[in-house]
Amino acid sequence: MKQFLLIREVFPLKAKVVLLMIPLSILLLVGCTQQQGPTTQQPKPTQTSESNATPPDSVSTASIVGDEASFEKAISSNGTWLIALTKDLTFDKELVLEGEYKNGKKDENGQDIIQRKIGLYEQDASRNITARYTLTIPKLTINSPNASIQHGTFKGDLYVSSSNFQLVDTKVEGNVYFTTEEAQSTFKADADSTITGKQELVK
Repeated sequence: MKQFLLIREVFPLKAKVVLLMIPLSILLLVGCTQQQGPTTQQPKPTQTSESNATPPDSVSTASIVGDEASFEKAISSNGTWLIALTKDLTFDKELVLEGEYKNGKKDENGQDIIQRKIGLYEQDASRNITARYTLTIPKLTINSPNASIQHGTFKGDLYVSSSNFQLVDTKVEGNVYFTTEEAQSTFKADADSTITGKQELVK
């Protein structure tokens, strides 16, 4: 009889303990879930910051062109600062190099460098020129500031309207006309460049 009463006393006690354990277990489960929450959400701020990050400046990229359509797009106001040929290209219509572009670098004052370049050559990893190309256009108008044509041959007439146009190691089989006095006074051609035709101011 005493054993029976002891069992009856112990059983309710165990039941109470079990009943108390249930809500405690729930609280612990909720607490653990809340603690784990930030861990699972941690990558989200990174994704948000990436989506809000400023995209790379598209004008600091280069266009490697091997056909006429790609060249026309690259020299447009929606093109790239550097246009590099991989073969000779020939056009039977007038074209315009237009738009102001940054080359992705800074000057000594921390300002963006404005530059536009048509490269008529290929080079290796050591920057040795491995091939030179000829670009033939009856008339090419230069409207981009700080533009240059480098290391190849241009066949046709150049009409320069912008300042600081340069020829670098380039042969021009044609004339170079300047549409403004500033374009003429700021024009430069290095010792390796030649112009077979005239250089004069036209208005």
